[in-house]
Parts: sequence; structure tokens; C-alpha cells
Amino acid sequence: MGRLAGKRAIVTGAGSGLGRATSLLFAEQGARVLVNDINADSAAAVAAEITAAGGEAQALQADVSQAADAERLVAGAVEHFGGLDVLVNNAGVFRQGTVAQATDDDWEYIIGINLYGVFACSRAALPVMAQGGGGSIVCVSSTSGVIGQEFQAIYNTSKHGVIGLVRCMAADHAAEGIRVNAVCPGLMLTPLLAHFSEEDYVVAAAKSMLNRGSDPAEIAQLVLFLASDEASYVTGTAMLADGGETAR
Repeated sequence: MGRLAGKRAIVTGAGSGLGRATSLLFAEQGARVLVNDINADSAAAVAAEITAAGGEAQALQADVSQAADAERLVAGAVEHFGGLDVLVNNAGVFRQGTVAQATDDDWEYIIGINLYGVFACSRAALPVMAQGGGGSIVCVSSTSGVIGQEFQAIYNTSKHGVIGLVRCMAADHAAEGIRVNAVCPGLMLTPLLAHFSEEDYVVAAAKSMLNRGSDPAEIAQLVLFLASDEASYVTGTAMLADGGETAR
């Protein structure tokens, strides 16, 4: 019996990085996982990994920035698993730039996935969770959601917005037995760092007290805690996992 035994979960952006690590860990801990990604092949590959290891998973391609896709995603969990207990809003994208440099397309792309996607998927999931007696929503923000940084104006705006949305949803839906929390990773070794040079990584890693970035599997452990009944008294919070970067 795992820490998520009997739970039914959706993980968005699960084709790589933190989403993949979270999906694999959830399945290992007894959850049935709906693996979502905008890339159908990536989602299918992660679902196949879970199945090969003896877990239960389904893959579903969807673009979380589209309301109809978000609704289809939650409907898929109901169809395959009979309900929904855990939603992990992990899908995210990154572009650099100041406000003066950014375009409307940059704004729509980043906000659409990083913030509207959290809104749309949560909106679809909340009634299903409430009908089932409660649940847990875990949203992936970032240290960029609690500080300002150069050349990341829209990205940081989206991640600040996630934390605000988490706090409001937690307040609005506590009476329905639904907990809502955010995790805020610092530097994490995922495909979002593809634009980093080796020098960029060294500079960024030095901001951490641990002088390194995190492995997605490390952050997935925090997501697991918030998703599980072990966090039954935790809601409306944003938990930092940044190697101490924001503590100094």
C-alpha cells in the first residue's frame, strides 16, 4: 500500500521533467495516473513506463491553455478512473525578456499555459472533486513566483499569479474538503533550462546554498507530500524548494 493508494490523479505537462518524475512517483505510490502532455508521444511514453513497472496509467494529449482541452482532461479521468482526487498543475513554458522587449504573443503564450492553464484545469476539476468528497490540487509555481528577476517579466508574473490563485482557491474550497497548495522549485534540471549555457548553470547554481540545481525527482517528493493525506492540514501555502536561494 503506497502513500497514494486508491487515489486518482492528473498530472499536466507530464511528458518530461517534473511532470514525468511526479507521474512515476505517484504510480509507484499506488495512484492511478492520467498522464497529460501537449505532445501525445511524450505522454504515451511516460504512461508506458508506468505500465511496464506494474502501475496503472492512461495518456491524454491536451493543451491546458484551451478551456475545452482542460475540460476534456478532467472528463478523461472520470471516464478512466471514475473520479478525481489529485490534480497537479505542472505544465509550464519559459521565454526571456523585459516588458519593453516582450510581444503580445509572448504574453499570451506564457500566461496562457502557466496561469490560465492552472485556472482552466482547476475550474474543471473542482466540481468533480467536491462531488467525490474532496481532493488535493498542487500547482507548480517557482522561486520566480516570490521574487523579481531580470529578463523574466512575463514568466515571473505568471508564477506570482499561480500563488495568488492557489491562496484564493484554498479559501474558496476548503469547506468542500479540497486542499490547494503550490510548490516553488528553484533551479531544476529540466528541459526548460535548454537555453542555459554551462556558464549560465554555474552562475545560477551558485545562488543556492547547496551550490547545485535540483533533480526533478527531489521536487516530486514535495508534490507527493502535498497530494497525500499526510498533508491533511496543509492548504493555501506556497512551499519553497530552492536549496536556500531565497533565504539569503
